[in-house]
Amino acid sequence: MALIALGLIVLVVITIRVIRSLRRFARTRTLVGDRVGDRVGLLKARTAALKVALARRRPSEQARTRANPAYDRRRGADRRTSNA
Repeated sequence: MALIALGLIVLVVITIRVIRSLRRFARTRTLVGDRVGDRVGLLKARTAALKVALARRRPSEQARTRANPAYDRRRGADRRTSNA
């Protein structure tokens, strides 16, 4: 009987340690996920800013060609809403 009680106590102690480790892992995973998400968002914003800067440097003749991602191939028109 004492051996069974000792085994159960050891099992409870091991279970508590595993649960604590899993909680720490979950917090770390959330923190890393948030940081990676923030970095990806910043990278997307920088990429978009570079595309805008490059588009502004192009001559106006190239602005309405198929090389421009704003060019609508189906209608043959520029999809941008402003003329800036």
